[in-house]
Amino acid sequence: MLHKLIRRKPERQKQTLEERISHSKNEHIPSHIAIIMDGNGRWAKKRALPRVAGHHEGMKTVRKITRLANDLGVRALTVYAFSTENWKRPKLEVDFIMRLPEEFLGKYLPELIEQNVKVVMMGENETLPKHTQEAVRKAMEQTKENTGLVLNFALNYGSRAEIAQAMQKISQQIQLGTLDYTEVNEDLISQHLMTCDLPDPDLLIRTSGEVRLSNFMLWQLAYTEFWFTDTLWPDFDEDCLLDAVESYQKRNRRYGGLKGEETN
Repeated sequence: MLHKLIRRKPERQKQTLEERISHSKNEHIPSHIAIIMDGNGRWAKKRALPRVAGHHEGMKTVRKITRLANDLGVRALTVYAFSTENWKRPKLEVDFIMRLPEEFLGKYLPELIEQNVKVVMMGENETLPKHTQEAVRKAMEQTKENTGLVLNFALNYGSRAEIAQAMQKISQQIQLGTLDYTEVNEDLISQHLMTCDLPDPDLLIRTSGEVRLSNFMLWQLAYTEFWFTDTLWPDFDEDCLLDAVESYQKRNRRYGGLKGEETN
């Protein structure tokens, strides 16, 4: 059952953060980590604060986790910042969230540049407020030559819409005669998705205890390892990320086949 997939912090001998990082680096690091950042509103409610306070605190967590992921040698970090369904939320909350990329990148872009992080975005950019578009555009332009961690913001993103758009593009090529329907395969579809320049995620993390994908990277997560935690996103710290990475490193990824002693 799904609830059995939830991973809570295991008991472990006391180690410093530096020791845990060093140990993890000696094992296989996931190339691409995707995170559904959930629980900002509940974090604020527990403290009798407005929901926007949780979103603001969650922004600080993005910085913290980006720094550690980069240090670990993760090649790509995709964070689910705003879904196409999130427009249904109260206008005040949506307006606040739409200001967060501007604040985050305004504060931390110099640091991201210094750390060789490349900022990219996937989602429907055209329908975002102009100030949000400009903040993201500026960050992408100033980091486009960086060769370190790719920080991918899923902003105004919905996976079903992404797949539908990919099908439309492929259908148009077939209609124009530049593509034959027999050439349509998994690789071709992947090339038409918003993540065409990224590998599929190795590890998906969802915070706050919810166990669902919420229309996030449905195609790309086909063979991804899932890790769920009750921790609310603003409380998600370096130890939490290392818990997820260490759990991933203990797993035997079979991709539908068999490995090791299972083949004997």
